[in-house]
Amino acid sequence: MRFMYVLVAEKPMLPNPALREAIRKLAEREIAAGRMLDTGALLPRTAGAEVRIKDRKLTVTDGPFMEAKEVVGGYAIFELKDKEEAVARGVEFMQLHLDHMPDWELSCEVRPFMEC
Repeated sequence: MRFMYVLVAEKPMLPNPALREAIRKLAEREIAAGRMLDTGALLPRTAGAEVRIKDRKLTVTDGPFMEAKEVVGGYAIFELKDKEEAVARGVEFMQLHLDHMPDWELSCEVRPFMEC
């Protein structure tokens, strides 16, 4: 099963060097094992654009635009056997954050892809 991990934080922060190194090692291991298919960190919303449909109209707004309460800071895509394994890998990833930046409050959504 394919899963997407979405990292969400109320306050955007950059990982410190120790956390970056721990994440790099974890990613190398997961890629080598064939479980991690893709990953990336996102630039702030001010660097992007928003394409929206509202009131049956399509609009495009370049950043910066109204800030959301929460910010998506990164993602990863894994191929795993089941939700239990996906959650366990999410816990391992978040433990790195707790170990290296314990004051950073964030969440990791673990969501399966819809099978077509």
